[in-house]
Amino acid sequence: MHPELGVDSINPFKPMDLSSYIDHTLLKANSTLEDIQKCCAEAVQYGFAAVCVPPYYVMEANKLLHKKPPKVATVIGFPMGYSATPAKVEEIKKAIDEGADELDAVINLCAVQSANWNYLANDINSMITAAHLKGKVIKIILETGLLSESDLLQLCEIVQQSKPDFVKTSTGFNGEGATEEIIRLLRANLDPSIKIKASGGIRTKEAAYKMLEAGANRIGTSSGITIVS
Repeated sequence: MHPELGVDSINPFKPMDLSSYIDHTLLKANSTLEDIQKCCAEAVQYGFAAVCVPPYYVMEANKLLHKKPPKVATVIGFPMGYSATPAKVEEIKKAIDEGADELDAVINLCAVQSANWNYLANDINSMITAAHLKGKVIKIILETGLLSESDLLQLCEIVQQSKPDFVKTSTGFNGEGATEEIIRLLRANLDPSIKIKASGGIRTKEAAYKMLEAGANRIGTSSGITIVS
């Protein structure tokens, strides 16, 4: 039983308990302002932890959620991650200036394929520093579906040094999304202070429960309402 959840056969989750673990996500390239307004309203209605929206809509989401519990999250270097590090740092600064509370930032996957671990350490540390200097939460996206176990173990060592708030499994746009096995691998190789966000392909209540039981602390999904209903 996951200690943070208190899930057992006697006292299972209620739907609203699960809501507080969900980042209600809308990252389609053709998202409209009306879509964002609906997404934010749903986040308030269902008590989701955050909305995760394209950078273009951060300012609007911030206005819609002003003084309301859901946080405003956005993505950085999304979804490929191979933007230059200074460009990703500037994305973070702009998103924060426009009202983002949480940044979900993609690592440079090309550097992983080149085994350029020094570059990756600088890329990851630079993004984390930019967020933490402003007191904001940052989630480092590894894109686990494209990586080998040895790559993941090397990345766990790197993020241990920089201490992001979360390590996130996937963008949901490249390769396989989160799996229980990956969550367990990450949890076993990360400091307990680093939380895990499971993302990519989580569409049912059962799948969400499994990720949380495996060690995830947050769920990223566009199917939040289906999951909690």
